[in-house]
Formats: sequence, structure tokens, C-alpha cells
Amino acid sequence: MAVATIRESVEIEAPVEKVWAVVHGDFKNANQWSSNLERIEVLSEGPFGPGTELRYVIQTPGGRQELEVEHTTVTPGKTVAGKFVKGPIKGTWKYTYADRGGSTKVTYAMDYEPNGFAARIFFGLIEKQLPGDVARTLASLKRYVEAGKGPRLKAKR
Repeated sequence: MAVATIRESVEIEAPVEKVWAVVHGDFKNANQWSSNLERIEVLSEGPFGPGTELRYVIQTPGGRQELEVEHTTVTPGKTVAGKFVKGPIKGTWKYTYADRGGSTKVTYAMDYEPNGFAARIFFGLIEKQLPGDVARTLASLKRYVEAGKGPRLKAKR
């Protein structure tokens, strides 16, 4: 079975620090902008960085799913990347951030394939649904951040 790829970008009228804080610092409110997300559970101790593990609890047409990820790269304001470690898909994912002079270009990329027999059976559905979910999630992130929602940033001195 071939590996599927998703790559979506969105331009958000907000500084990189604000977008980063929403996506990587405010897990408890991620369900307010992320498609199909019920909640995120932090599975590891310590500060956010390489090795941080999260469990995403999502609603799909096939029912409730849990997907666990491990962060392999964390470069604040630039890149967060990781791998899927448990759940219906396996592969890698990456967020990249580009400062556009007050606005931020966010790009999400994912290479994935089914993980296990049951996932292979439903992979056609997953492959059809995921690109739309990612596009909706990034559009929703844009609306959320541009509406001023999310954590307040500390003033620069």
C-alpha cells in the first residue's frame, strides 16, 4: 500500500508567536479550532519539546479514534515535527511557520499509511477524508486566531 501525503498551508494575520502559542501551547482549547477533535491529552512529563507525547481523541465517520504522536523536532517559531506512534495510521507529520512581517504562513505536511488490518480496510475512507479535515482545521485555526482567541502573549520589553 502506498504512503499518502497531505500538504496544506494557510496565511494567518497574526505574529508567529501568537499562532505558535495557540497550536503548541494551548492543548486544552485545541478542540475549539481543530476538525473532529474531542480533546488532546498530554502523556509525557516536562516542558514541551522533543520527546513530548500527546494523545488526540477524535471523532471520525468510523467512530471515536485515539491517535498518539511523539514530537521529534521542536524549533520554537519555526518547526514542529513528529511521528504517529499509536492508532489507525502510522507515518510522520510536520508544522512549519514562516514570518510574513506580522502575518504567519503555517504549513502542515503529513505522510501516512494505515496501521493494522482494520485501518487498511478503511484506508480509502481515511485517505478521502483527511485532506478535507486538514484544510478545514487550518481555515478554522485562521478564524480562531484572527478573532483574537487563544492565550495572551506577554508584552515584549
